[in-house]
Amino acid sequence: MKGLRLDKWLANAGMGTRTEVKKAVRASRVVVNGNVARDSAMHVVPGDDVVEFDGVEVPYLKFVYFMMYKPQGVLSATEDLRDPVVIDLLDDADAHFDVFPVGRLDKDAEGLLLLTNDGQLTHQLLSPKKHVPKLYLVHVDGELTESDVDVIRKGVVLEDGYEALPGELEIIERGQTSIGRITIYEGKFHQVKRMFAALGKPVTFLKRLRMGPLTLDETLEPGEYRLLTERELQELQPLRKSNG
Repeated sequence: MKGLRLDKWLANAGMGTRTEVKKAVRASRVVVNGNVARDSAMHVVPGDDVVEFDGVEVPYLKFVYFMMYKPQGVLSATEDLRDPVVIDLLDDADAHFDVFPVGRLDKDAEGLLLLTNDGQLTHQLLSPKKHVPKLYLVHVDGELTESDVDVIRKGVVLEDGYEALPGELEIIERGQTSIGRITIYEGKFHQVKRMFAALGKPVTFLKRLRMGPLTLDETLEPGEYRLLTERELQELQPLRKSNG
């Protein structure tokens, strides 16, 4: 495998920013193959070289995967001139990974959002050909009916004439404000809102519960995030390796 700079190795492993890592090297806190590192720009090879920081071995971490409970009022973006973005919610120790949100979750929506620097996985999750399922909890203004369930199942026609792929709608509560769960298999702009608008029942609350094999960790509060577990990473692997 091709070598990479020592400071990048350590920064990717969460040992600090590039600047902090360079200071640690100068302070003789970093050891490579049993020898104190003298140059943060030296090249090391994953699988061949052993890197230690303060006496603890540091494995190479190429990609990171964060599950975030995106709160309302925050954009699913890396930067914006007016509004706060999900990257702003990351701790300083995690911000240096240069992660980006996988897909879009509306500013006024909340729920599951995956952030990663793994471009291949992102492509697979967002590819229209994959039809990755996304499950949402939705509140609408108006009474949901079995007719609505049937229309969603067949593929509702949006306001611009586009026919959405068939989805599944489960009615949880009926009334002046109805509650349901909807699963869709594509990710058009404002799609869930547009689907219910086409039914004449505007969305008043939207929360993403699931995307592909990932389910929102309900122990997370809005704005909180965590690394994916080993099990969650394993569940993503078949999708990541797919090239279709």
